Amino acid sequence: MATKSSKLNIDLGASLEGLSAQFRELNPREPGQWPLIPKVAAWVATALAVLFVGWILVLSDADAELQAELDREPALKADYKNKLAQAINLSELTKQKQQVQEYVTQLERQLPGKAEMDALLSDINQAGLGRGLQFESFKPGQVVIKDYYAELPIAIKVTGKYHDVGAFAGDIANLSRIVTLHNLVVVPATKDASGGALSMEAMARTYRYLDPAEVAEVKRNAVKAKP
Repeated sequence: MATKSSKLNIDLGASLEGLSAQFRELNPREPGQWPLIPKVAAWVATALAVLFVGWILVLSDADAELQAELDREPALKADYKNKLAQAINLSELTKQKQQVQEYVTQLERQLPGKAEMDALLSDINQAGLGRGLQFESFKPGQVVIKDYYAELPIAIKVTGKYHDVGAFAGDIANLSRIVTLHNLVVVPATKDASGGALSMEAMARTYRYLDPAEVAEVKRNAVKAKP
């Protein structure tokens, strides 16, 4: 038994010595001249290093991508819930859209066209004259073009009795076309006015829809305004 153990130790020691001898005095500039075992060991170490670095790089990219997707998850869930609610209430939303569209159409009908503006100005003038008011000023201003309509300001100054002035303001509000009064100033007609005569100054604003040429011009200007 002792003889077999001694032979095994001697063989193992000789094998290790032989292996270590192959790794001694290796010339790093001439790996092609290395013994077989150092070549295999170098190849395995290089392959492991490449795999390790590649694995680290792949994992880092995958981790960043995973985190990005996790960050998107709450927004996607909220968007899904919102669309689900819309899908459930689609018929009701469609009905509401139709109602809003009908309301908008009704409002648009209250906006005169360019050709109807003169008639509307005449209606405002007749509303004052019908109440026995005296127009001291009636000056249409410059038309202001908005996104989908045009606004015409009119500087008005009328003189008349208290109730007539109030009735005139009510008549303006009840016109078939939209006319609004702004910046109202009501003062006695004169310092020694008698009979309750008042002078009212106001900025009336009426609105009209844009014709196709004006709509096209608004769109062109919007495109030019974009950076």
